[in-house]
Amino acid sequence: MSQGRARVISTEPLPNSEAEWKRLVKTTYIGQDGVTRTWEHAERTTRPKGSDFDGVSVIAILGKDTGREILLEKQYRPPLDRICIELPAGLVDKGETAEQAAVRELKEETGYVAQALTTSPIMFNDPGFCNTNFKVVEVSVDMSLPENQELKPELEENEFIEVFSVKLVDLWDECVKWEAQGYALDARLASFAKGIQIAKKYGL
Repeated sequence: MSQGRARVISTEPLPNSEAEWKRLVKTTYIGQDGVTRTWEHAERTTRPKGSDFDGVSVIAILGKDTGREILLEKQYRPPLDRICIELPAGLVDKGETAEQAAVRELKEETGYVAQALTTSPIMFNDPGFCNTNFKVVEVSVDMSLPENQELKPELEENEFIEVFSVKLVDLWDECVKWEAQGYALDARLASFAKGIQIAKKYGL
């Protein structure tokens, strides 16, 4: 995926009154030592009422004749001003379970129809910086289904996503190559790849 015309042309402070997705917060707290301190952080403001998580990341393993492959995405991310390689992911809608959100987001972003298998506990991206959290959902993709032969993603007007897959056994080596090529790696993907490498190392 080429970055094409995508680029940052300016940055400036964002007043809370203009923020649609998040806000900056100063929290006053008492530490374990009894001392009162302050902490500045960001909060996501889009979490649906009644939900305890913001979104999902999807692990979709495709069974191909050449072996198992993991489904990935390339997407330009303005905060980084780079193309990022990521797992399919998205925010949960009101009333959705993590499993429902994962199946919906996968269909919208990649065109693949899937069934949810297992779901992780809630995970926090960067707990010292923000309260954003998510669940990882493993899904099953039946490659024999007609709808998984002729893919029809349902991208929004401002979404430009390249979908691709790589062999699961090569994922860590590919991550190393992608970084050398100038891509940014999403932490969820890189952590998953590193976990596979460590599991191989210790024969788990």
